[in-house]
Amino acid sequence: MSATDRPPRPDEVDGVDYRFLSRAEFEALRDAGGFLEWFDVYGDLKGTPRAPVEEHLAAGQDVLIECDVRGALALRDALPGAFVAFIRAPSRDEQRARLLHREPDMAPETLARRLAEADEEERQAARFDATLVNDDPDRVVDELVALLDRERRRA
Repeated sequence: MSATDRPPRPDEVDGVDYRFLSRAEFEALRDAGGFLEWFDVYGDLKGTPRAPVEEHLAAGQDVLIECDVRGALALRDALPGAFVAFIRAPSRDEQRARLLHREPDMAPETLARRLAEADEEERQAARFDATLVNDDPDRVVDELVALLDRERRRA
């Protein structure tokens, strides 16, 4: 589960959507080496706590981590052999609609910046093991599971 120093949105629950930390707590955990990856994302600190991931891996369990492109590439460095998939929206118009659904009051300049960054992120897709188009969540999950099964058999 990702951690962030931003406050939860009204419909978010600590320990379900994110691990919500104060900035001081986040920085202390970061400084102690407690993150596999972390970045400042639009002014909020976000990262993947190290301990729970390492515990699951040590128990022989797969770990699915949702993060942005920078985080995924950093995770690949931190976890050699990790399978890293790039999941993209089916179109920029759909991505715009999803962003505005999640944050209806998003300022136009913020929306423009996020869409421009999505263009840059998509240029990084070739650095990933697979690229999936998120036009049907159930199909994407099935596709991802099949890819992971294939990787497990190959390993």
